[in-house]
Amino acid sequence: MDIKGSIAFVTGANRGMGRHFARQLLERGAAKVYAGSRRIDSVDLPGVEPVQLDITDPASVAAAAATASDTTILVNNAGIATFANLVGGPEDPIRLEMETNFFGTLNMVRAFAPVLGANGGGAILNILSVLSWRSSGMGHAYSAAKAASWSLTNGARLELAAQGTQVTGLHVAGIDTDMLKGIPADKSDPADIARAGLDGIETGALEVLADQVTVDFKAVLNADPAALYPELAAARTV
Repeated sequence: MDIKGSIAFVTGANRGMGRHFARQLLERGAAKVYAGSRRIDSVDLPGVEPVQLDITDPASVAAAAATASDTTILVNNAGIATFANLVGGPEDPIRLEMETNFFGTLNMVRAFAPVLGANGGGAILNILSVLSWRSSGMGHAYSAAKAASWSLTNGARLELAAQGTQVTGLHVAGIDTDMLKGIPADKSDPADIARAGLDGIETGALEVLADQVTVDFKAVLNADPAALYPELAAARTV
């Protein structure tokens, strides 16, 4: 998939990772970049076309797809982290995680699949997480939603192959954006992650592992769960 001359749509493009994706798409020669955001007045990147979008609202998504009917690349970047836990946490944030990270992404894929097909196939990039593969004490609801999004990505890839749509999953650990602001952790530069994702589109990669943490976890997915969760052994000794 050649980015130069493409028409791209980026969700959550007003800040953080989305803004980096939009800027780098322009730098790589995209002919047009739609910047989807719930607050289009906050889209301040020169050269993009703001589009009102709430990915959890099917009507909003349908309107965006109609507006951006020339799209050839869809970057599903918009997401949320509530840091809610599954057993003891309140239910509303858990549902919000699924509505945004899973159903929101699904809404975009379903609405834009016919658009991409009509424009020659194109490409979809879904922003996933190392937490698709391992739950974290920071909030198990996020891990559950991202695991579902990983499966969504794999399923959509199979369903859209016949129309020539390339579907790439971008897995990453911590990123230095507002989502993890104030949380002590190793964080990647969002510009590097955006670059890795766009490189994946151009090389036709099915999956991009954007940092060493992600590479390491993917390599041990076949390990016994006890090896993936050493904290369980420590908990049993308390």
